[in-house]
Amino acid sequence: MTADVLICGAARTAFGRSEASGRQLAVSAVKSALQDAGIEWPRVRAAFGGSDSAGLADTLVAQLGLTGAPFVNVKNGCATGGSALISAVNAIRSGMADVVLAVGFDKHPRGAFDPRPEDWGLGAEYGSDGLMVTTQFFGMKIRRYMHDHGITPHTLARVAEKAYRNGELTPEAWRRKPVSAAEILDSGMVSDPLTRYMFCSPGAGAAALVLCSPEVARTLEGPSVALRAAALRTRQFGSFEVFSPWVAGGEPTSVSRAASAAAFEEAGIGPGDIDVCQLQDTESGAEVMHMAECGLCEDGEQERLIAEGATEIGGALPVNTDGGCIANGEPIGASGLRQVYEVVQQLRGRAGDRQVPGEPRTGFTHVYGAPGVSACTVLSR
Repeated sequence: MTADVLICGAARTAFGRSEASGRQLAVSAVKSALQDAGIEWPRVRAAFGGSDSAGLADTLVAQLGLTGAPFVNVKNGCATGGSALISAVNAIRSGMADVVLAVGFDKHPRGAFDPRPEDWGLGAEYGSDGLMVTTQFFGMKIRRYMHDHGITPHTLARVAEKAYRNGELTPEAWRRKPVSAAEILDSGMVSDPLTRYMFCSPGAGAAALVLCSPEVARTLEGPSVALRAAALRTRQFGSFEVFSPWVAGGEPTSVSRAASAAAFEEAGIGPGDIDVCQLQDTESGAEVMHMAECGLCEDGEQERLIAEGATEIGGALPVNTDGGCIANGEPIGASGLRQVYEVVQQLRGRAGDRQVPGEPRTGFTHVYGAPGVSACTVLSR
């Protein structure tokens, strides 16, 4: 299959706390991605970007240059970055533009996210009952999953332990100090069975990608990565999602299963062909569930695979090689593009100390957000 969209430039900033504004971080990421591609800003024919709480992406032109290029704001919860990327892909495929920018950024205050029920179509009582605090949802979902599929708390701790270990190898990560599984289990219960060190933290950061057509890629000196597929889905009836935690009866549907299946179908390959992947890990239970929801293993297999080291950098299926959200934190608008940046670096062989051995050729990314949105990509050398 010949790729019709390529990623020719990729960059991210450090994630965590920052004195810079979200917009300043975004400008830095965009300029670095353009430099990586060997392209000047006036050559960009369209741009898509988003932030949850740090401003409007289209205003970045004040610093990048007033070229008149169309710049569309995207806001789709944790799937904002993935949605911006899919918009950029469609701009190239439609013939609208041959060089397109996707950028995501954010800067969140300390503490948990505090969304308002009315913004999500919910009554005030939903918030007064404490369910707008997303840790409640994550705890409920993984507790049910553990009951149904034999996942133990020690496996949840192993996932977080791996995240911090990989974060130590990632210069731009926020959490760069290894933490043992025992420390993670003993870090204080937040929402049973999830402890404090199993969660990611809201933070600041930005990531940007430059996409281009094959014709443009042939004129560039640097290595491009083929974007084989990009799929976005919203929840179906019967899904158990953030701000919609209910069970209609029978087997719940999953927006992540739908988005990943669509991405693999579009790419013409299956989950078994993936050499390195990034999965949404808002907390460690999410990584466990998303392994199965994205078709990378069967439900319940995670207990054995994680114990055997299959998801480690040198394992059969490396997952979240940069430490994921747990080590990097989550600036909402940037997370989905950070995932793609990491896979691009892995496929280029530029991931440094966290490089997956054996020259990986295929990669997969998955992002999930409220109130049940998922975006997935499949990439290859």
